[in-house]
Amino acid sequence: MKQVSIIIVTYNSEKDIYDCVDSIISHADIPREDIELIIVDNCSREPEPMFARLKQQWGEDIVLIENTQNGGYGQGNNVGIRRATAPVILIMNPDVRLMDPFFARPLKAFEEDSRLIMYGMKQMYTEKMPSRNSFWFTTMMNGYLRTLLTGLCTRMDWYLPRWMYISGSCFYVRKSMFEAVGLFDEEVFMYGEEDDIHYRLMQRFGLGFRYDKSIRYIHLMLGRQPDIRYEEKLLDVDLYHHKKKGRPAKKTLTTYLQINTTLLARGYLMKFFGKGDRENFAMLKAFRQVIKSKLKNA
Repeated sequence: MKQVSIIIVTYNSEKDIYDCVDSIISHADIPREDIELIIVDNCSREPEPMFARLKQQWGEDIVLIENTQNGGYGQGNNVGIRRATAPVILIMNPDVRLMDPFFARPLKAFEEDSRLIMYGMKQMYTEKMPSRNSFWFTTMMNGYLRTLLTGLCTRMDWYLPRWMYISGSCFYVRKSMFEAVGLFDEEVFMYGEEDDIHYRLMQRFGLGFRYDKSIRYIHLMLGRQPDIRYEEKLLDVDLYHHKKKGRPAKKTLTTYLQINTTLLARGYLMKFFGKGDRENFAMLKAFRQVIKSKLKNA
């Protein structure tokens, strides 16, 4: 029986997937035969050459799935999870690169603690530069407090499982528990799934979430430009998820406005000292108008 099933969803991901798989091979501290690697392709232009190279790279036992539709990131992961045979799932983005021995310690933790639900690791931008995205506070709280606590806990590397969700770019989850709460919500095409997954798992199974800062991985996010369309998607996803939970849209939008106010205030201060990021500052101002418009119509 496999110890862990790794699920990677691809979509025209040739520039990322081979290095991702190489990093799995390089940092596997358990026998390769104990790892089930599942690649789900979401209707890329030409998946066949990629699949052929991946089979050469990993071996004949790699599981390669051509999805019948591009139903989004969550739907693709669900296809892979349902095919998986191991009791523990590792969800990975193709632009993730493992840095440390990556499997033995988390899998031992799942074996020793039957209450363990999810296991997250420390996200990096580069081998020496930590990311600010290993975890986040839920948006189902006051926005001013969320911004303050996120900054503090990110700086101190503190994870508080009741209020914080682990980055969805790379995390372990117990398959049986994830299945019990319905896996990824397939109504969401991409982005912003983590808070909802954390909420459903916590409501059903408690606080069995663990963050291990000694195990690191790189997520190739450095240099990505501020994008108001991305921020709008995150807001729309939160509005959808919070509606399911009975939280009024006005409360969610007020939280986002509070977060935006705090970030803009910091932006003005940085601008005063000549250290501001013009593009990010302009995006925050434009996004503020989007939030106000939605709040007016809520």
